[in-house]
Amino acid sequence: MANEPKSPMKDEHYNLISVVQASLHYVWQMDEYARDAEQAGDDELATWFRKIQENNRKAGEQGKEMLVKRLSKG
Repeated sequence: MANEPKSPMKDEHYNLISVVQASLHYVWQMDEYARDAEQAGDDELATWFRKIQENNRKAGEQGKEMLVKRLSKG
């Protein structure tokens, strides 16, 4: 974020790792939200949460693949 102080340690993989972590966290979180919507009988909302979950799953997997490649060069 623009207003955050710069880290004293600069890691070339930090941003990638952060996005992978966030994507995988949202996979779990969207599952919770989708189940809540299903329990409330809101199939439209549950379906929307599942779509977001799948997008985050794909992003997480792609990010992990990129990280493995970059770390193996290292």
